[in-house]
Amino acid sequence: MNKWMIALLLCTSGGGVGADVITVPAGAFAMGCSAGDTGCESDEGPPGGVMVDVPAFRLDRHEATVSDYRACVEAGKCSEPLTNERNQYCNYAAAGRDEHPVNCVDWQDAQQYCHWRGGRLPWEAEWEKAARAGSASRYPQGQSIDCAHAILDDGTTHGSAGNELDGCGEDRTWPVGSRPANTLGFFDMHGNVGEWTDNWYAADALVTLYAKGDLSGPAVSAQRVARGGSWDEERENLRSSFRNTKPPEQGNAIYGSIGFRCAYPGS
Repeated sequence: MNKWMIALLLCTSGGGVGADVITVPAGAFAMGCSAGDTGCESDEGPPGGVMVDVPAFRLDRHEATVSDYRACVEAGKCSEPLTNERNQYCNYAAAGRDEHPVNCVDWQDAQQYCHWRGGRLPWEAEWEKAARAGSASRYPQGQSIDCAHAILDDGTTHGSAGNELDGCGEDRTWPVGSRPANTLGFFDMHGNVGEWTDNWYAADALVTLYAKGDLSGPAVSAQRVARGGSWDEERENLRSSFRNTKPPEQGNAIYGSIGFRCAYPGS
């Protein structure tokens, strides 16, 4: 049994923020462009990535669900997100979507929820380390990904929506945990919804900041970083190293493909 699985068995939280929080042990990993990946963007760092040392942290096993987020709204600690009355892809208040990831949330909405839970949004480096789960390939299970492993636009027409590519045929998100977990136990790190991180965006952050120990990144920028790709994105955007960027406030754009999960101090 390798150290990743030992950490999963011994360090999964059992109280406080709940048993669905997993500890990722401290240590360095190769962050950014996977070796042999010819599809990397320039902001993903050099081929083979850069070594980034990450302290131990805990991360939610699942993306935050509509039900999770509603509890925060009802406690008076979170703002209600956009609903399906505004956009059909928004899950909040949509019938039968309580266990879907909450989406159509601004960055501040997500951070506010995580603070209520006693955490914060994960740093980019934390997110990628958890997503890779020890893998150096484009995706945690290998060099390709499909609907057997993630909710995405796989370029195939199938599903209850008819001739539809997005969301593995459903043209929307799926309930969290609908696909297998990675070897650390995290679900939906790739696909379903992209996930807000704590970081402001800088194109050279991997080389000039993260590799030098500054995991919090630039102090300010025009956009925040989202990771993981989503139900309406093709395979390339689900690569472990891919960095999406969004203004922190969605405005009229409506972020139907963006959600989040929370991080907490290591224990």
